[in-house]
Amino acid sequence: MSQSLIEKEIRESIETKENLIRSSLPAIEKMGQLLVDVLRKGNFVLFCGNGGSACDASHIAAELVVRFKSGNDRKAIPALALSADQAVLTAGANDYGYDTIFERQVEAFGRPGDLLIALTTSGNSSNVLKAIEKAKSQSMKTITLLGGTGGKAKGLADSEIIVPSTVTARIQECHITIGHILCSVVERELFGFS
Repeated sequence: MSQSLIEKEIRESIETKENLIRSSLPAIEKMGQLLVDVLRKGNFVLFCGNGGSACDASHIAAELVVRFKSGNDRKAIPALALSADQAVLTAGANDYGYDTIFERQVEAFGRPGDLLIALTTSGNSSNVLKAIEKAKSQSMKTITLLGGTGGKAKGLADSEIIVPSTVTARIQECHITIGHILCSVVERELFGFS
């Protein structure tokens, strides 16, 4: 391993986040407001994504349910990552097909006024697209965290961010950063933490 490779990876990450600052501050602010509005009304937040995005979805959901910042003891926030239940995922994939695994859960758990946050680096994951469509048909709000060109998901959600990169790792790094910002906004706006 060379230090030049390490430095290159870190600099690419920094550059992508600097591009995100230039392109997406208003969109992140809009997302934060949408999330806070949904939670103020007592609604539920669902997350979905595949692979690393599934892990990011679980990570952000956990920060909401438990707490984001150490010492911010507060009421739990109702959030659920739809990739977390292996029995539901495998039964759904086996009985109806992998494309339906999130759509089916949105149908089961989503109610009007709830929020679906969908993460897909390509914007083309068919199971995520179906989940967004189902959420909208159930009068849910939607947020998408995308990358590259935004893919087929571009323009489908109430609020979206397209990370200005085509490198999956850089997109995912920005998605988790945005997720952390949203958690910080929630703890500040709903509970008065800094």
